Amino acid sequence: MKSRALIGLMADGQVHSGESLASRLGISRTAIWKQVKRAADEGYEIETIRGKGYRLVTPVDLLDSAMILEGIPESVRRRVKLAVLDEVDSTNAEIIRQRPASGSSVIPVCIADHQTAGRGRRGREWQSPRGQNLYLSLGLTFHGGFAMLDGLSLVLGVATAEALEAMGSGQVGLKWPNDIFLGRGKVAGILVELQGELEEGIIQVVAGIGLNVHMKQAESVTQAWDSLSVASPEVDWARNDLAASLVGSLVDAADEFSENGFAAFRERWQQRDIFSGKSLVASQGNLAGVGAGIDGSGNYMLDTDDGVTAVRAGEISLRVQL
Repeated sequence: MKSRALIGLMADGQVHSGESLASRLGISRTAIWKQVKRAADEGYEIETIRGKGYRLVTPVDLLDSAMILEGIPESVRRRVKLAVLDEVDSTNAEIIRQRPASGSSVIPVCIADHQTAGRGRRGREWQSPRGQNLYLSLGLTFHGGFAMLDGLSLVLGVATAEALEAMGSGQVGLKWPNDIFLGRGKVAGILVELQGELEEGIIQVVAGIGLNVHMKQAESVTQAWDSLSVASPEVDWARNDLAASLVGSLVDAADEFSENGFAAFRERWQQRDIFSGKSLVASQGNLAGVGAGIDGSGNYMLDTDDGVTAVRAGEISLRVQL
């Protein structure tokens, strides 16, 4: 966001003259006018008041790396390398580019204000408007075989839910295998990808989370969605506080998962299962049944006419049968 400095000065919502803005930024009034126009093109609503100056109408919640780091618990803060970007193609892709050498204990974390090529599960586009949501990815290393990753996206879902609930969201719902629900619909999604060259006994993954914070419009999104500020307006949802809380919760959950496996999270996930007891149908094939929770590996269980059947996340997805 080239106009970030300007937006930062106008974030108080007061009227600022072009002269005062130019003086504070060390540029000409003509350059201020060009930045105002650019900010408007980026989606910010700026009112021009003749003879007085400019007023930012759009509420802003700017990301600040120092504030995020300050909010992360010390035990986690000393292990992470944080990058906060105005714009990136995708935070997952940036983690892959910036991943430290094998054997490093550093956990890279990337947070962006805007993604130009954000992705969800199955390659779907993830809506990434500026200044409204949180796009966060981190690189995690696990030791063991690939089977130990079973249920990882569910573990991260629990960690996200617990972080939001601790901040006052109320009960968060989890939709198998990787969606977070609150209010009228989905507020967040999780994307876990294997990363880098495979090494025996060492598995590197990138875990990305897209979280709707202030978003109120998303015309191209066809599924039911919501945002934190709409679903829980009584909470002051600040993106820096959210980012710090999420990083702490996610790293702690990854550590617990590495040490104790998925069993430590199974019941915590099932307490939030939005599919439990509902009639479900698979998006592929003819499988249908009643939601019966997850097994010890994180597969979803369907109670069908032929008995209980396990559904793997990599094979098919589920939806409520209408």
